[in-house]
Amino acid sequence: MCGIVGIVGKPNATEIIIKGLEKLEYRGYDSAGLFVANRTSGSLVKAQGRIKNLSDKLTPDVTGTIGIGHTRWATHGQPSEENAHPHTSQSHRLVLVHNGVIENFEELKSNFLAADKFIGETDTEIVVHLIEFFMSQGLTTKEAFKKSLEEIQGSYAFALVDKEDPETIYVAKNKSPLLVGLGDGFNVICSDAMAMLEQTNRFVELVDGETVVVTADEILIEDQKGNQVFRDSYEAQLDLSDIEKGTYPYYMLKEVDEQPAVMRKISQAYLSQQGDCQIDEALLKEMSSSDRIYIIACGTSSHAGWVGKKIIETLANIPVEIHLSSEFGYNMPLLSEKPFFLFLSQSGETADSRQVLVKINELTYPSLTITNVAGSTLSREATYTLLLHAGPEIAVASTKAYTAQIAVLAVLAKALGQQKNRLVAKEFNLVHELGLIATSMESVISEKELIQQLVTAYLTDTRNAFYIGRGVDYYVSMEAALKLKEISYIQAEGFAAGELKHGTIALIEEGTPVLGIITDEITGSHTRGNLKEVESRGAHTLVIASEGLARPTDQLILPNVHPLLSALLSVVPTQLIAYYATLQRGYDVDKPRNLAKSVTVE
Repeated sequence: MCGIVGIVGKPNATEIIIKGLEKLEYRGYDSAGLFVANRTSGSLVKAQGRIKNLSDKLTPDVTGTIGIGHTRWATHGQPSEENAHPHTSQSHRLVLVHNGVIENFEELKSNFLAADKFIGETDTEIVVHLIEFFMSQGLTTKEAFKKSLEEIQGSYAFALVDKEDPETIYVAKNKSPLLVGLGDGFNVICSDAMAMLEQTNRFVELVDGETVVVTADEILIEDQKGNQVFRDSYEAQLDLSDIEKGTYPYYMLKEVDEQPAVMRKISQAYLSQQGDCQIDEALLKEMSSSDRIYIIACGTSSHAGWVGKKIIETLANIPVEIHLSSEFGYNMPLLSEKPFFLFLSQSGETADSRQVLVKINELTYPSLTITNVAGSTLSREATYTLLLHAGPEIAVASTKAYTAQIAVLAVLAKALGQQKNRLVAKEFNLVHELGLIATSMESVISEKELIQQLVTAYLTDTRNAFYIGRGVDYYVSMEAALKLKEISYIQAEGFAAGELKHGTIALIEEGTPVLGIITDEITGSHTRGNLKEVESRGAHTLVIASEGLARPTDQLILPNVHPLLSALLSVVPTQLIAYYATLQRGYDVDKPRNLAKSVTVE
């Protein structure tokens, strides 16, 4: 949440910052701002709302060779120009942007800053005032910055500029992502490499607790004890075309359409033509010897974890538990004797999951992160990493990352099953099945016009809707409902079909949309019975069914695929249902209200 960019050493800093912020707008779009300066002057411009609002306020005299910018997802204080970043110190000498949450901001304010006057309501403004307070005691900017970090409790990525030294950006991070990018005669900072790909593809990862002095000619990294740290840069494996919409009206539609290609890419990355899984033997050995796998995740990743649980238990015969990161870290259950922890995260920066990983590392348990971002925090700090190979996902509503997570979990499950010499895993031809899934996805995606018509018929006027299913279909129902609610704002819930008459059926009224998912041969008839129960109470039912289980009255028919992988296909029409429901209501598909893509605060 929140996006930071900065540059020092180029004359067109304003243009570079605006372009960078546009690439990071998925991280927050409540407000935005920038500060640019040169040796003689500086300009601070802020605006409520989208980056375009900020861009529209810029004039030709807003220019400089150094600058920092920020796009905000509100935590402290409502979205407003006053609460937008960058924030300034009491004298306006210092300018600061921040991603994260300062937990002890009220104590800092009362202990050090009782006489100061504040413009907004943010924790960030208190931090920049605190830095200047320590400077008033005779410390240099760098010393005051580091002294302030000693007093701060919480998560942060900071970028600080002193107007009296317009050639330096001071940087620090703790629990929030931040990179330094290396250029020829200039350097940059950013929350995500994609923001600065037009400037450089060489980046240096930062570790929690480090501070960095960034100038046009060098970067100086120091640890908490003041020791200089030397770290090699890496080349970002991203293509600018991957992060552009092209001819698509929205990123979400592009990312839905990319799912067949992602399935093929995962197969190529992890499977030989003979079907052998190319997974680290040390990882397989450690997981195989564990007595329980704990999948830790949030939101969409958690829903993927439920599907993964079924696949792993079937192919590898290892018990799997699914836990929400935000709950597990503070309410840890009684663990098995030899646990293994598996973290699912699109960004690899999810703060709720990271706080669990910190505790797991303290307990010296082994861990695996499955993520879309190489070099991300969860990847660096876990024992092992498997990449999703899904490419950048920009839309807030996750689509291809969800299916990629399930596909990679299937590869892992097959590899574990083979490691344990299980016949069911050896006979599971994943190369063939993922190929079939990719082709079947293309078939469903081609039915956009039909899906749009069904949305018009079922969801035009409704305030709420239900998805129901059993087994894996229930897990998909949870994800389908999340997609619908987060971007169309329809109050949608996913329920186990058999649980309806244990309370939820009381919510069924005349015309209530109930969407049933049926891909399981054993439970399909039961789900149909539940659909009849809600129909008799006035529900407007829509059925998404596999071809082998379909009836003539069913509205959406899916090609037959392997039952273990049915979630990869059945979720696709639900993604498009959410997309068209949102379009129909005139909302922004990619940037739903109150949400951001990368959740970097607890």
